[in-house]
Amino acid sequence: MTYRIQATQTTPALIIYLLDISGSMNLECHGQRRLDLVMQALQAAIRQMVFRSTKGTRMSPRYRVAMLAYSDEVYDLLGGVKRIDELIHMGGIPAVTPMKFTNTALAFEQAEKILKTEWPQLQQCPAPLICHLTDGSHTGEDPEPIAKRIMDMQLADGNVLISNIYISESMTVRSPIDVKRWTGVLPTETFDEETADKLKRMSSVIPESYRDMMLESSYSIGSGALMLFPGNSPELISLGFQMSAATPVRI
Repeated sequence: MTYRIQATQTTPALIIYLLDISGSMNLECHGQRRLDLVMQALQAAIRQMVFRSTKGTRMSPRYRVAMLAYSDEVYDLLGGVKRIDELIHMGGIPAVTPMKFTNTALAFEQAEKILKTEWPQLQQCPAPLICHLTDGSHTGEDPEPIAKRIMDMQLADGNVLISNIYISESMTVRSPIDVKRWTGVLPTETFDEETADKLKRMSSVIPESYRDMMLESSYSIGSGALMLFPGNSPELISLGFQMSAATPVRI
């Protein structure tokens, strides 16, 4: 079985969000601060999880979520892994303030610690997914070796998945006009910017089961595309976060 285990109350999907809150997230993008765009897209992804978890008036905790913001330190926004219903009862996503640096390696190290702690209870669950958003090159140590270690962690459902959303005007080679017709980034695609190439190497291939969910939502993601999303428009940032909620479920 490969990425086909459904997220249920007894086999919930674990999603870990890593959010870059370096100073550049204060910059404007399409008339809003980058950070505000990101938080809106993240809220939409959480709503999608709630929708996928609700039948009638009952919400089944099909998702478990951790949320780490990082700059020169890592900040655990939820105080540990929370069920989706617990997150909603907490009042949603806490506000964050942009800081200074972009210590991406530190954030991935913390995500690896969470995975190792959770590992015994994940054996029959969907493969976990780390959704990372950044808008600049890393400071501090190289995060790629840690990301590779994480991507090598394997459950019966498949290896741990890593998805990257990169807010940069220089990343997109084929500027998408209509996000619904965008087919995604292929492994053969190259970028002029080293940060984009590094994130490409740190991105998993989109599982077919995830792609099926996106096709049902009228997106056009192609077979073999990577979990790498150019965040140069609000629609693409939203698509990147929606992918994080695309673990197979039975509606």
